[in-house]
Amino acid sequence: MRRTFCFLLFFASIPILFSQPHTPVFNPLPPIAFDTSGPVIQAHTEALKPFTVAGERGVLVGQQDGAFEAWLLPVKVLSHLTIEADVEGYTVPIDVNQQSAEIEVRPDRTVITYAHIGFSVRQIMFSPADAPAGTGPVVLFEFDCLHPTDFTLRFTPELRWMWPERNEGVPGVEWVAPAPNAFERAGAGVPNDRSSSLRRSGGFYVLHSDYPDFAAAVTIPGAHPGILAPYQERPQVHPVELKLHIDPARDHGKLFPLLMAYAANASSANSASLAATLEKLNAAIPDLYKAHAESWEKTLANSVSIDTPDKALNEAFQWAVISIEQLKTKTIPGQSAAPASRSGSEGYGLQPVHSNQPNKSGALAPEGNADETALVAGYYASGDSARPGFGWFFGRDALYTLYAVNGYGDFSLSRSELEFLIRRQRDDGKIMHEWSQTAAAIDWRAFPYMYAAADATPLFLLATFDYVRSSGDTAFLTAHRDAIEKAWKFETDPAHDTDHDGIYDNSQGTGWVESWPSGMPHQEIYLALLDQQASEAYAQIEHILGNQPESDPATTRARAIAAKIESEYYDSQKGCYAFATNPAGSPDSPVDHTTTVYPALAWWSNSSSGKSPLAHGDQCLKQLAAHALNTDWGLRDVSNEEKIYDGMSYHQGSVWPLFTGWAALAEYRGNQPLAGYQLLMENANLTHAQDLGAHTELLSGDFYIPFGRSTTHQLWSSAMVITPTLRGLFGIDIDAQTKTITVNPHLPASWDHASVNHLPLPMGEASLTFSSSGQKIEVTLSSDHGALSGWQLKAESSDPRSTQLTKGKIAIQIKQPELQLFENPPTTPVVGSRTQQPRVLLEEVSEKRIRLIIEGSAGSSADYWITQPDRVMPQVQLSGGLSTKADAQHPGVALSFADVWEMSHGAHLTMHVVFPPGEGWKTVTVTLTW
Repeated sequence: MRRTFCFLLFFASIPILFSQPHTPVFNPLPPIAFDTSGPVIQAHTEALKPFTVAGERGVLVGQQDGAFEAWLLPVKVLSHLTIEADVEGYTVPIDVNQQSAEIEVRPDRTVITYAHIGFSVRQIMFSPADAPAGTGPVVLFEFDCLHPTDFTLRFTPELRWMWPERNEGVPGVEWVAPAPNAFERAGAGVPNDRSSSLRRSGGFYVLHSDYPDFAAAVTIPGAHPGILAPYQERPQVHPVELKLHIDPARDHGKLFPLLMAYAANASSANSASLAATLEKLNAAIPDLYKAHAESWEKTLANSVSIDTPDKALNEAFQWAVISIEQLKTKTIPGQSAAPASRSGSEGYGLQPVHSNQPNKSGALAPEGNADETALVAGYYASGDSARPGFGWFFGRDALYTLYAVNGYGDFSLSRSELEFLIRRQRDDGKIMHEWSQTAAAIDWRAFPYMYAAADATPLFLLATFDYVRSSGDTAFLTAHRDAIEKAWKFETDPAHDTDHDGIYDNSQGTGWVESWPSGMPHQEIYLALLDQQASEAYAQIEHILGNQPESDPATTRARAIAAKIESEYYDSQKGCYAFATNPAGSPDSPVDHTTTVYPALAWWSNSSSGKSPLAHGDQCLKQLAAHALNTDWGLRDVSNEEKIYDGMSYHQGSVWPLFTGWAALAEYRGNQPLAGYQLLMENANLTHAQDLGAHTELLSGDFYIPFGRSTTHQLWSSAMVITPTLRGLFGIDIDAQTKTITVNPHLPASWDHASVNHLPLPMGEASLTFSSSGQKIEVTLSSDHGALSGWQLKAESSDPRSTQLTKGKIAIQIKQPELQLFENPPTTPVVGSRTQQPRVLLEEVSEKRIRLIIEGSAGSSADYWITQPDRVMPQVQLSGGLSTKADAQHPGVALSFADVWEMSHGAHLTMHVVFPPGEGWKTVTVTLTW
């Protein structure tokens, strides 16, 4: 009778059980067919080296031992995620992170492999753009175990808004267990066998803030919680743990996702809503990855790539494109963008913008700021802070980068970035400098950062003209004419020229340096050069708009500034240009003669002729290439021969790939291809230096090592591989208004071919091929898309080597010097080493004559090669009594014929250079005539 009563009670309870709230089900995933095409970097892991997995909705930043922090932008959900393993029958717990062995980096994912004698674990990470709202990066774990193994994943709960949004302290952590099933309700319980298929899979952690409108959730399918101290226990901190039992027979080949979500309003920051979001993410992961991989395949197929004999440069160029595209970031309504219901500037400092581009439905995009994509400056682990490196939207960082973006053809990104900045333009026309990913949620204007920099405004004019010139989108100028003219009015306001020399000065914010030993400069040559080039750009913009009365005065202003730079900044003692000018009575007045990298900006813009406005530019180019500024890994901002130099200083001696890119472009445009190639390759070699596939922010001025605080995935650092390559090495200038492509190639003499593929033109893509033979380069423009109607190809008009357009095809032949010098590209330095590689400081080429100034460390030697089609031995002239039979005991230069290394290249000479003995650096000047 009693047994019957229990049986009836069991069945009577079933309707009650079925009315319980929905229990989420989190499942491991079957294998995913990951894309194996496209570029890849594979390396042994180095525990302290960083990695970044960035996307539009989130980012993982960590170290190659696999530990990371996870940002579901703009919220840091967790950090310090680590793994421990307990193998059945193996009595030692295993620190899995110490077993990290290999890292594989691809555009669509990064994989870290841990290897132990008892197991192998793959940590597969990607950051999809279309993840469900409130989610972001995806982490998949694949476990291959010999024996049943318990894995414990530990992490620090964060639940922190990106700075400077207020945060609410350490979050509370609660484990939400799945609702019991019918058998458990009936008292049957769950079998003790952990491998049983009846184990519950719906549990998850909730990270609570002090308020009901902000929470997050984290779990792994099949996991159960670690220590959960009861309220009665003394207050103490226990690690947050996800414990996962892996059975080799059952779980082999499956993917266990780390599911993360956050919510920022009261209606969704509850356990049920968070559980639903996690469940939705869990089910969507295979499709998310497929769409993510296809998006990358499309991006790379539609972006410029290069094919040259230098494989390292080819790969560095492609990874630079990938690195920039990974830093595209969606703004979040109410955080980095105003809510969709609040367009305009009220409370947010935002301006309404009418886009001239149709949206997906074909209609013009409405006013509003809820759907924006812009570039953040870079990422690095935040540590105990709430800012992941330079993970904000920076005006000048993006504006420098747009030259690269326009070069590789993502015009939609350029347009969206410019409109992002226009929305945040100050009422008086000034362009923003910094915009946090939480800026719209706070009184951002109360902080000093938004308009702190003076250079963003001229850079905006420069980048706007470059976008329109490259893309042909003249409608952009019409749509945003007011914003452009307001920026020009701000830059040329007499109140912003406080010394009345006709140049925009640092009274409106920092130019470049944010600190200087003798006090902040009044007017930097950096800012003066930008003002000069922005004046040229604005003149061109108004010319396109048909407003010659506005264009002509801007051209006059550009010329006047160039003349004033000569009279105020030229340093006849050093042969280059000073750092800054200062009012009488202030430190370093009237001129601060510090030798810096900043004169390199004179060659930046291609707004008109592409020529430097400096009358004494040659000595500056020589100075940029020399050891006092140029290390084996890039350009210092301040010469190491200056008293204020400090290689550990942010602004008085460190090396920035940004500066190296400026200088590489300057050398190429100044017809110094040997120095240009060396500087370009110094940047290209950084592709593998730290965050694989990305470029770091800055390095020591004395040793080859990045700063500890260097943002390792830095936007404009990657851009400085692309821009000097396309606009310097190949000398490409696209003018979509006149349908003209101008080339001024400076290919290494050892190259017999090169090509630039998927070149973006308004009507479709094209390719440029360069074929070198003897004393000529043939350049051919071709397209499979009918994009060439009305287009012309020419060499730079001032280049005496160019010939007329060949009839019957779009091709030209460019005459090359009879003899050409080339060298091996610079190698990647050994970590911790000092500068020691030789370099060519100056190359003067004329008919039947080459003059070279070569620098190297005292007593060292270097080899160069000279193309020699007719096997004629040039005559050698040396200065300073050096020998023409140089060997280990005799400094000087020796020439000898070498074997033909390829029939297509013909004969060549070896030039062996031995530098004089002594200390420090020595120069050898050699003149070859024939």
